[in-house]
Amino acid sequence: MDFIMDLLRNRIFIASISGWFVAQVLKTLIYMWFNRKFLAERLVGSGGMPSSHSATVCALATAAGMEYGGGSFEFAMALVFAIVVMYDAIGVRRETGIQARVLNEMLDMFHKMGKEMSVEEKLKEFVGHTPLQVLMGALLGIGIAVAVYAFG
Repeated sequence: MDFIMDLLRNRIFIASISGWFVAQVLKTLIYMWFNRKFLAERLVGSGGMPSSHSATVCALATAAGMEYGGGSFEFAMALVFAIVVMYDAIGVRRETGIQARVLNEMLDMFHKMGKEMSVEEKLKEFVGHTPLQVLMGALLGIGIAVAVYAFG
């Protein structure tokens, strides 16, 4: 029980998890606004605006910097981790989503042509992020960490 209580008092953990949670809720609300429908997958899924990955790792890095200082090992590790995660979201994961969209369109065309394909379900297209989605997630995460340290 002490472990759970210690974790709940850990401002770095609280900032990081809050960054993820707020980004996922915002992502769901933004999706609902533009598509006029609720999609539960948006509450936990990747991709979309804002990037919850970026919000989480930027909250982590910001909180580590505020807790231990900019010259600390902890901040350096969190910052490098954040950079890798955001780079991956814009690069590899975004390209994966684009490829999934193209493959899904090809499967639809084959299906319309009467060709049966043995694909169980469509590939997931919400995987990566645009640079704007990553930037908004990063700013959200930084803001949440600052708020956790200012008010927590």
